[in-house]
Amino acid sequence: MVTSYIRESSFNPYDISRIDYRIRSEKDRRKIRDLAKIVKEISQYPMMQDRTKQWKAHNSLKSRQPLVLVFPEGSWRELLPASNLTCEADNARCIEWELRKRIYKYENIYDDTVFEDKWIVTKSIADTGWGLAPKRIVLDENEKPGRMQTAYRYEPLIHVPADLKKLKYPEVVYDEKDSIQRYEAAQELFGDILNVEVRGTGQLSFCYTPLYSKLRGLSQVMLDMFEEPNMLHDAMAFMEQGYEKLIEQYVQMNLLSLNNDSTYHSSGGIGFTDELPKDGFDPENVRPQDIWASAQSQEMSGVSPEMHYEFIMKHEIKSLRHFGLNGYGCCENLTQKMKYVFEIPTIRRISISPWADVEECADNLKDKYIYSWKPNPAYLAGNDFDEVFIRNYIQHTLEATKDCVLEIILKDTHTCRNEPERITKWTQIVRDAIEKS
Repeated sequence: MVTSYIRESSFNPYDISRIDYRIRSEKDRRKIRDLAKIVKEISQYPMMQDRTKQWKAHNSLKSRQPLVLVFPEGSWRELLPASNLTCEADNARCIEWELRKRIYKYENIYDDTVFEDKWIVTKSIADTGWGLAPKRIVLDENEKPGRMQTAYRYEPLIHVPADLKKLKYPEVVYDEKDSIQRYEAAQELFGDILNVEVRGTGQLSFCYTPLYSKLRGLSQVMLDMFEEPNMLHDAMAFMEQGYEKLIEQYVQMNLLSLNNDSTYHSSGGIGFTDELPKDGFDPENVRPQDIWASAQSQEMSGVSPEMHYEFIMKHEIKSLRHFGLNGYGCCENLTQKMKYVFEIPTIRRISISPWADVEECADNLKDKYIYSWKPNPAYLAGNDFDEVFIRNYIQHTLEATKDCVLEIILKDTHTCRNEPERITKWTQIVRDAIEKS
């Protein structure tokens, strides 16, 4: 599916993407509405307008002011445990948790998040899949539902070239009735407080290798580059056509939505920009060229630049050519692969992983692309929280990237060791370092 690739270890016990907004308890309704009013108030602070302007300048490569985003991810279970929720019904608790997240982040994590007075109801969009569904085998027999997952593996389903015939092109399925009903219910719940919008697909990330590696087996994919290169080429070509057909269906069914606002983009940035939508835009028919998209191939971290390009990236490039602005990368080290990344049409945001050479990447990117740096989350989540080390670590990158358009994105924070203050301190350390740089 052409949606953002969410790691399976990400913590989100309250998924609001398909939530029922019909809240029957008056007590739950009052609580949700009270929280929505706080979110509304936060969104009206002048600093939010200032941050919006900063992000627009940043995404257009017109500012050298480093921007900071912090995504607690797995740490949310420690920052905002279920015991903090007061609503009773499950659907009400989902909405409550999302509202409390925004409030908590504003009050405790001083990054450059733009808090808007929007509540997005996502359209009920799915697809039929690729013909084969990854089969995950949990290695911890004592693992319980809802617990952060430990070790698991995927059972290979594709063994020989003939097995590629089992793959099918995904077909988009849209439930318009359900989408309208959920939008109307959300509007009735707190539409007089927040700006309720119904949106289609606005987070597009093409993930060739994550899916295929689960179906074929990552080790075997590596071997295929030598032993079965034609098979791997055929698989990627099939996926390229499948993604092409998905894009066509989104356009034909009018399911694309703009993402030039606080929508999450690529592996950590947000989308504010005046460069999108493009000329000739029709608000009733969003086109691929009107939105951001991205791709990533973390599974190719240990593959040479030439083989990464030959087997994977050239297909990703064809998928990304349709879009107005693009991002590339996640946790893979792209230091030696930049010349191929630069071939991506309208590439703007490039992920610089914790394992990348920050100096060499800075020399390559300069001020021509967004330097989306991912500091190592282990320095926050380890046994000891060494503030001096973190400060020096951040300062080193700030010095190396003084000529770049830098954003600092803390993510993959799957724990804060039950010390929520660590995230607050980490963000303040970064703020102080930026001010002194």
